[in-house]
Amino acid sequence: MILNIPELLKPSQITQARELLEKAEWIDGKLSAGAQAAQVKNNQEIAKNHSAAQQISQMITAALAANKLFAMAALPSKISPPSFNRYESRQTYGPHIDNAIRPLPGGGLIRGDISATLFLSNPEDYDGGELTVEDTFGTHQIKLPSGHMVIYPASSLHQVKPVTRGVRLASFFWIQSLIRNDGQRTLLFDLELATQGIRQKDPQHPSIMSLVGVYNNLLRQWSEI
Repeated sequence: MILNIPELLKPSQITQARELLEKAEWIDGKLSAGAQAAQVKNNQEIAKNHSAAQQISQMITAALAANKLFAMAALPSKISPPSFNRYESRQTYGPHIDNAIRPLPGGGLIRGDISATLFLSNPEDYDGGELTVEDTFGTHQIKLPSGHMVIYPASSLHQVKPVTRGVRLASFFWIQSLIRNDGQRTLLFDLELATQGIRQKDPQHPSIMSLVGVYNNLLRQWSEI
């Protein structure tokens, strides 16, 4: 499932994040890439322990915790601390698949079931830079307004097209879901949306209890805790 999460951050938060990122020290993005990814990666990133990265990361984490659409779609168990990248002057990140397992700060591991990109630049501020994700339905070109986020299966082949004008700023991170399988997550998400649609039209509809029961029994059968 590829899903846009609109307006995760407020305009005031975007302004604050950009101000912090403008003053931050950027390093070669290859330093955080594996051997295979480093061959196609050409961008800049901020060190995870940088004060700007930590401050914006806390802002994003709080916004994720309050976002109901994200919770419904991702069913998050663990979320990696948000990282930040910058593309300009034809920088790009060629086709790749994200690592399955990643270390967490302070110890522990996270399984990357879902990848997330939060756009921090407006589309009119740069040319190129589309996030391109391939799935069974074809190739998707994604370029969202600042503050909007897209989530997609981490197993997808994806890339960032070259930025030919301006600067593209974004945050990226990974989610370990309670539901490892993307198809099962999608079914639960669709079921939840359908149930909410019935509830809005008729809060007392007799099918609601049955649908909620089906949802929870599927969650009980598929989830990993």
